[in-house]
Amino acid sequence: MIQMPHLAKILLYPIKSLDGVEVETATVFPSGALKWDGGTPTVGDGLRPTVGDREFAIFDAQGKFVNGKRHHKIHLLRSEFSLESRTITLQIPGSDSKQVFHLDAERPALEATLSDFFGFPVTLVQNSLMGFPDDTNSPGPTVISTATLAAVASWYPGLSADELRRRMRANIEIGDVPAFWEDRLFTEDGDTVSFKIGDVRFFGVNPCQRCIVPTRDSYLGTAYPNFQKIFVNQRQATLPEWVKSSRFKTFYSLSVNTRLPASEAGKTLEIGNQIEIIP
Repeated sequence: MIQMPHLAKILLYPIKSLDGVEVETATVFPSGALKWDGGTPTVGDGLRPTVGDREFAIFDAQGKFVNGKRHHKIHLLRSEFSLESRTITLQIPGSDSKQVFHLDAERPALEATLSDFFGFPVTLVQNSLMGFPDDTNSPGPTVISTATLAAVASWYPGLSADELRRRMRANIEIGDVPAFWEDRLFTEDGDTVSFKIGDVRFFGVNPCQRCIVPTRDSYLGTAYPNFQKIFVNQRQATLPEWVKSSRFKTFYSLSVNTRLPASEAGKTLEIGNQIEIIP
């Protein structure tokens, strides 16, 4: 059977820096970000509940992100999302019970619980138009392949592909391709690569520079010894010959940042969609 590049996973992160949720379909915001809108209409207004990727972010009193880059303690916080009901279930370290909050109706209580956990006041801020992407110039979903996750995990004894997936936090995962296939989705500086997933058109922009977060255990926050040094050496050594190495400001880069044309707003991605690079 001929294998074709296809959409293998869609992962959304309703609250920036907290756990993600895997979905079967996702719709494109006008900004290019992804949202889930597979719920049943809400009684009374006839509207379906939607939840966007990084729709919420946690901020401190100085207006700075409370994230894994600045607060490694956040790795200890477990969260589960019910997209249908727009609720989050938190498991606080040291507590035997889980707490459930509605993202809208119970936001003050959620903020109070998070403030207690971090030990300083925080607020949960919402951006329902584009969320809080790391790269505001390329706010589309980040793209990686399943084979890449497995290949990179093999560089580190004891590290699984699933754990690396949690560390890299990409939105779109491509199946039935070799490792680092997604590096085809960027080219010379200033140019973009057009590709389609199903009938949704994307522009691949550049390799995503990684921060300190992937160096840490996604559950415990403990650092893997020499993670970044190993990564840089292996990434450079395994770089496919057709990749433009000049696009790498640092070889500590993985996955691809994207933008989407305004014309793609409202279109839907679905698991199994074929992926095609457009000449």
